[in-house]
Amino acid sequence: MTTDFVATRPSAASVVFRFQSLFGLVAVFIAAVVFSPSRDGELLFLSSGNLFNVVRAMSEIGIIAVGMTFVILIGGIDLSVGAVLGLAAVGSAVLLVENDFSLVPAVLLVLLVGLVFGLLQGIATTLFKIQAFIVTLAGLQIARGLARIWSGGQGVAIAYGSDPGEAPVAFSLLGERTFNGLVPIPALIFIVVAALAILFLRGSAFSRHVYAIGGNEQAARLSGVPVTRVKVIVFGISGFLAALAGIIHAGQLNQGSPNDGSTYELDAIAAVVVGGTSLSGGRGSVVGTVAGALLLGVLNNILALNSVDTNVQLLIKGLVIVVAAGLQGLRPS
Repeated sequence: MTTDFVATRPSAASVVFRFQSLFGLVAVFIAAVVFSPSRDGELLFLSSGNLFNVVRAMSEIGIIAVGMTFVILIGGIDLSVGAVLGLAAVGSAVLLVENDFSLVPAVLLVLLVGLVFGLLQGIATTLFKIQAFIVTLAGLQIARGLARIWSGGQGVAIAYGSDPGEAPVAFSLLGERTFNGLVPIPALIFIVVAALAILFLRGSAFSRHVYAIGGNEQAARLSGVPVTRVKVIVFGISGFLAALAGIIHAGQLNQGSPNDGSTYELDAIAAVVVGGTSLSGGRGSVVGTVAGALLLGVLNNILALNSVDTNVQLLIKGLVIVVAAGLQGLRPS
């Protein structure tokens, strides 16, 4: 007896929805080229300096969005990441300038603060069965409060040198460019973080647990997935990456302020949603998030190059996010 196997090819609709962020990025990029102003016969948008500025401008949001992707994949949300960025920026400035820490201990301590903050939120969410929305909303307030206490309620400027009260000159490299002054250091860090996250989500048992929990938490638990541990670690990753973005933020702006990172959590969520990750969990990718972040970065850039009113910019970006979220509801299962 023979059995005939019929290869099923994915429908055009499923392909479009699967790669919606990439198609969207290409469409926005083409539109940016078409509507780009020019100077001396050169399109401003396509200049190498401008294109790298797009990546630099989205590097902090992109790094946060990578961590947010993990959280949303398990069906959660993290509203504290912007405040954690502010806490990390303040911590970096205070430790380097006021406490005379050397560079490596200061960076490691700030990253540890972000990691522990995220882990504690994960514990509160899983062990005490409090919704992630509530826990991280409270975490946002707590992180802002800690940042204000740590900084004395004001921004801390970073000056560089070897004297007391000055940060190591190496920290200023976060605001510099490499490869003949072309590629911003924050953009390189974003690329490395995204690449590691992509590899991690594609080739680890942990990633399979993340998707399983987002798809059906109860079924994942019954199949032996350590749900509590995975969820706590995921929130730890989000806090760690938010702290990394805060360190970069302080290095770029040469200061740390308790108000830094305001609304960054919304931009990160927008990048994840535009990237095609389902808010209900279980479906999405870091590749999509990176494309979503770049899409928003290109959109911001071309609107600014054309001197579009900031209020209109907000309107346009809001509509893009709504359309991206609406497309998820039409996506074939």
